Amino acid sequence: MPRPREFDEERVVLAVRDAFWDKGYAATSMDDLLRVSGLGKGSLYGAFGDKHRLFLRVLRDYDDANLRGLRERLAFAARGIDLVRDFLLGVADDPTGAAPRRGCLLANSTAELATSTPDVAAEARRSYDAITAILTEALERAQREGDVDPDADAAEIARAVLAAQLGLVALGRTGMDLAALTTVARSALAWLLPTPAPR
Repeated sequence: MPRPREFDEERVVLAVRDAFWDKGYAATSMDDLLRVSGLGKGSLYGAFGDKHRLFLRVLRDYDDANLRGLRERLAFAARGIDLVRDFLLGVADDPTGAAPRRGCLLANSTAELATSTPDVAAEARRSYDAITAILTEALERAQREGDVDPDADAAEIARAVLAAQLGLVALGRTGMDLAALTTVARSALAWLLPTPAPR
């Protein structure tokens, strides 16, 4: 009969996630992971496998949590357009500037690994496709609510909004001034969201 795990798996995954997020995949050593997890090598390998498998677990958990949060925000949004606006403006909503400089674990990892690591590229496609679907749903709702041109292609706008958000994440990583980052986000929204023509 297998022995029960004697550690808090969620705590370990979050600690390891933060190590990868702060340093990137290549720069995070096994010694780093052992230190932040508080586990011995045998326990870490036994529970999660090697560094690559652990990273994929962390990335999938991060993506799934973000997708759940996005779906919940849409469910509770007063209007569909609110989610789309918040999705772009949220990149600059940390007044300390720390979150924009840290970026997004998925975006950072995609930039670092997607061309050399097919399973990271596949996870990025899975997550970005799911985000696009949620944004499309929000935009279709916004069309019904009269906030977006009903003749516009909601899926195309959703993909453009995602591309704009990823660009904002990249600019945030450079340390762009938060006011400037917010201005860019507002400009992107003005260009991307076609308002209904007067009837």
